Amino acid sequence: MSGRFSVRKITDDAHLDKMTDWMYEWWGRAEGYCYEAVRTYMAYSLQDQRLPQTYGLSRDGELIGMYQLTNGDLFPRPDLYPWLANVYIEKNCRAEGCGRFLLESVCEHAAKAGLKELYLYTTHHGLYERFGWTFVQEVDTFLETRVQRLYKLEI
Repeated sequence: MSGRFSVRKITDDAHLDKMTDWMYEWWGRAEGYCYEAVRTYMAYSLQDQRLPQTYGLSRDGELIGMYQLTNGDLFPRPDLYPWLANVYIEKNCRAEGCGRFLLESVCEHAAKAGLKELYLYTTHHGLYERFGWTFVQEVDTFLETRVQRLYKLEI
């Protein structure tokens, strides 16, 4: 199955519109951002040598998902960094092993970026633990879903 999937750092804007659409529909609109603001955020996340960095998941050459390594993701917790953020897989591709392949690539890419640890917050219970993440605490995000789970991954 893994021959069908690949994860690579994205540093050009060939997929910028597609990724912007995903992020705008997923969180941009709900958090009050205009489409152009989300597109600008995404454009500046296509870094090669420093954070933020965006990684794309492709299946048979088609981009179907992504994640980002970034300095900040949770506004009320500026003391924590760096972060795994915006883990996303197209809805029609979920439950096909894509998520496993995507999440198994995080340590390798984080290590190449020189990172020693990562944080993430999520509403998921039991998902990230399967990939080595340790639950830290529940945290108030002040977002629509206020209380979420904070995790840490040692690289």
